[in-house]
Amino acid sequence: MHENLSHAADHFGLTIAGNVRLGWLDRSISAPVQASGRWLWLRVVSEDRQWTDGDFWTGNLDANVFATLSKPRVLDVYEWEEWRQQRAELMTLAPGSPCSPTEILRHAIRLPDEWWTELRRTIEVIAATPTERVNADQGLISGRIQQHFGNSVNPVVRQWETVHGDLHWANLMAPDFSLLDWESWGRGPAGTDAATLFCYSLLVPETAERVRDTFAHVLDTDAGQLAQLYVGARLLHRIGKGDHPDLAAPLRKLLRTL
Repeated sequence: MHENLSHAADHFGLTIAGNVRLGWLDRSISAPVQASGRWLWLRVVSEDRQWTDGDFWTGNLDANVFATLSKPRVLDVYEWEEWRQQRAELMTLAPGSPCSPTEILRHAIRLPDEWWTELRRTIEVIAATPTERVNADQGLISGRIQQHFGNSVNPVVRQWETVHGDLHWANLMAPDFSLLDWESWGRGPAGTDAATLFCYSLLVPETAERVRDTFAHVLDTDAGQLAQLYVGARLLHRIGKGDHPDLAAPLRKLLRTL
């Protein structure tokens, strides 16, 4: 992956100028770069070719349609094949730092009211944006819910909207608000984003309560409750594979209340 990053930097004529970060399961690598004194962000993702025809492969570039939101904008793309398909994306650099080094928030965080207002506005703009992209279909949702709840929950989604699809604390920047990683955005159950951030906040009750207050108009609806069950089932699936073991107890407690 480091060789991929260097190759992409050479292709664009860039200088890697900061700490290199590996993504989930090391399938991506990113770093701040400089070009003619301008700071940018370079990301390279590596994938088996059979999986590169899905919506996620072009998600960051497709998200350029959200021109009014605080997010990175893809400036250029370069692909090549070297035992796997490689895709380099050169994008603008979001200011600030991630709210958490991991998806889950594990320590209290102080964010200004303006930050929370922009978070809610961003999710509302995404939800209202039409798209043919798919984040999750009914088959996936039914499978996850039935895997963990059997037939005790009706998995049929009656309200759909466009979702970011990966709204966790490592994708949120502060002190100025910005939202990263748009690979998986597309149509999904209404309330998916609010439910995702809420579940990833459960280890810090004060912040979880602020998330709930910000999105109460979504989470307290029938659609929002189904979204929480779906997101909870999805996270339990990951927990079962070894991810986030400390989230298991509070997550199961939340799901029992639903």
